[in-house]
Amino acid sequence: MSEKISRRELIQKSLLGFGALSIPVAFTGCNDGSDDESPEIQADFLHGVASGDPLQDKVILWTRVTPTDSGVRLKVVWEISTDNQFKQNLKTGMVETSKTDDFTVKVDAAGLQADTVYYYRFKFGNKVSPVGQTKTLPTSTNKVSFAVCSCSNYPAGYFYVYREMAKQNVDVIIHLGDYIYEYGADGYATEDATKLGRNLPADNNKEIIKLDDYRKRYALYRQDKDLQAAHQRHPFIVIWDDHELANDAWREGAENHQSNEGAFSDRKLAALQAYFEWMPIRPVSSTDHLNIYRQFNFGSLVQLTMLDTRIIARDKQLAYTDYMTATGLDIAKFQADLTNPVRTLMGYTQRDWLVDKLKQSTATWNVVGQQVLMSKMWIPAELLASLGQITSGGTSPEALAKMNAQITELVALKLRLQQNDPTLTAQEKARIMTVAPYNLDAWDGYYAEREFVYDKLAEFNKKIIVLAGDTHNAWASYLYSQKGKYVGVELATSSVSSPGLEKYLSIPLAQLQQFEFAFTTLIDELVYCNLNQRGYLLVTLDQVQVHSEWRFVDSIKNTEYQIDSSRQNDIVLDLNLMPLKQGQKTA
Repeated sequence: MSEKISRRELIQKSLLGFGALSIPVAFTGCNDGSDDESPEIQADFLHGVASGDPLQDKVILWTRVTPTDSGVRLKVVWEISTDNQFKQNLKTGMVETSKTDDFTVKVDAAGLQADTVYYYRFKFGNKVSPVGQTKTLPTSTNKVSFAVCSCSNYPAGYFYVYREMAKQNVDVIIHLGDYIYEYGADGYATEDATKLGRNLPADNNKEIIKLDDYRKRYALYRQDKDLQAAHQRHPFIVIWDDHELANDAWREGAENHQSNEGAFSDRKLAALQAYFEWMPIRPVSSTDHLNIYRQFNFGSLVQLTMLDTRIIARDKQLAYTDYMTATGLDIAKFQADLTNPVRTLMGYTQRDWLVDKLKQSTATWNVVGQQVLMSKMWIPAELLASLGQITSGGTSPEALAKMNAQITELVALKLRLQQNDPTLTAQEKARIMTVAPYNLDAWDGYYAEREFVYDKLAEFNKKIIVLAGDTHNAWASYLYSQKGKYVGVELATSSVSSPGLEKYLSIPLAQLQQFEFAFTTLIDELVYCNLNQRGYLLVTLDQVQVHSEWRFVDSIKNTEYQIDSSRQNDIVLDLNLMPLKQGQKTA
């Protein structure tokens, strides 16, 4: 049904947006959901349905109703059942929505059975939403499977990766952030948008800054049929990265937020409000829409811990340019700041929470889902300068040829070192042993906090499986503490559509495998990478092993695609996270 919103009520609700976020979620058990009144206006379900944050007895259900009159309040009926005809174990209820909520609907459907497939839908008047499928978490299980993805940029290409994940038989889809991008029509990865028919709409083709901007960007993405299919088929467990707000965001700012764009705090509140409105995520409480770190237990088999390493508590990233002097890099100052134990990626509260969860865990597998690479991506320092020149726009044929020759030399030296070649000179050893972190936006830029977590894992005699996104490329690494203790493995997914290193480094297709071999040779912890394809990560865990499988589509630019099985890679690990089967390099 619909009813007009009074001016006084509208003002009161609008005030809630200042200083704190307040986004309603209907916490429900069961009622008849009956409503004899017919809607006074027309509305439709244009953005599909979604579910998320499943627990053993509840799950978030989501949809959006698009009315012809934005000044109304709508009452939407929801239904959830164990069969898709909605006849068995039916639960139903009603939830209100309005312009204040951007007409999104979120229900925390409770009183459900564990480890059970459910079907759900929404109704408004004579309109019925698509039927979604979801699943509650088990109290006991012998196998868990995840599809893991990140970084979906609408103008950059088609969302075929979402379509593929919709086809898989998995328990949940884990989205590690960059669900949307904030750029305007002339921004990052938009060069093919017109050809692909994926231009940003005229009323939302600038960089998004305000609440209405973010809402419209989500609305655009959620009309994509492939993304709708993934949400309709599986529950999602999500976290944000930076582009849900602005590029390279941290606690008090972002690389892509300028002083003429208003207060960063206002922009952050707007972005996070839109996120909670449009995503099937359960808030910590009715008044807390800032913290998203949380835990999910799949029986005693898997403890999944989701972190925020990006927005709420992160200190500002270090930048090499801040340490340049007339004579070169101020190495002493850089190292002092890099290893400063005060600097934090997670914030002390979240860090202590994570450590406690890991300490108390009795699960067979401890999985940590988060945004950025945790592994040590340290490369020869001389190569860092060359990569910096290339990624800053120095992609002339001469510069690329020089870098390729340099990489070839360094790989040859590293292979000789691994073979204990006695003819290596001190200068040659220094070229490959003088290394520096490549990406200071990742855990590499927060060295002390990573070591703190690693030391705690060693103390607890536990290992972790880290899931990561952010980089748009696929990676696998074995994680070691500074003291040489093996503490876990990192499995990093490629992107849904955002371009990766193949674009930044202008890598010719013919040289891709050479570059991938160079990366896994020069970076000690790295054992696998795919530098040019879009795809997702399939992770299956049972009582004795974890099987990780990187799957890629052959194109996101063509109207047809297929899975590129020639580039698929598998890594199988035992209970000690040691390799039983592996791609490029052994531990």
